[in-house]
Amino acid sequence: MEKFIQIIKESKKVKTDFSINEMSLYRWSPRSYAKIPVKKEQLMAIFESARWSASAFNEQPWRFIIGLNGDDTFAKILDTLVEFNQNWAKNASALVLNIYKPNFTHNGKINDTAAYDLGQAVGSYCLEAVNQGLITHQMSGFDTYKANSTFNMGEEFLSMSITAIGHLAKPDDLPDDLLKIELQNRIRKPLNTLVFNDEIDKTPF
Repeated sequence: MEKFIQIIKESKKVKTDFSINEMSLYRWSPRSYAKIPVKKEQLMAIFESARWSASAFNEQPWRFIIGLNGDDTFAKILDTLVEFNQNWAKNASALVLNIYKPNFTHNGKINDTAAYDLGQAVGSYCLEAVNQGLITHQMSGFDTYKANSTFNMGEEFLSMSITAIGHLAKPDDLPDDLLKIELQNRIRKPLNTLVFNDEIDKTPF
């Protein structure tokens, strides 16, 4: 089993055009989760990484509601997911509701980059999850209104996404359509279609 998991992880390691950090090489979004607990120290390390993410005016607008598989919070977060995501996310060790504060604390005005800053924090903790030997899968397929209501957020906070965290499992139990996605190679658009500079590349936007 362990050898198989290592083979899967290695198959997902990307071949980059330029050298990048190892966490980014191995970060991907699997759906095959082993229903086993994650250590508290691992989870805290993940969110410690998020804590040190950058934000406008150092507002740190992100908040994270963590549900551990088997507890009431996990069940509530799972219930907000669309059925497609529920079918596999139910095996994750933890589900995290990623939320943000839309207004600045110091003056009450709208923080236009609050959701952006939350995204940075989530990206940071997903890389730390790789460092902890764990996997993550971010999801937008959930009922935001239901999540906001379930956790009594009122107008102070808004939900943005949900992240599954846990240990990689053999994908044998996934339905055929998901199994095909799970095993396919990771692909991205060429770098020269994403980054532009007159002195580096004459390609227009």
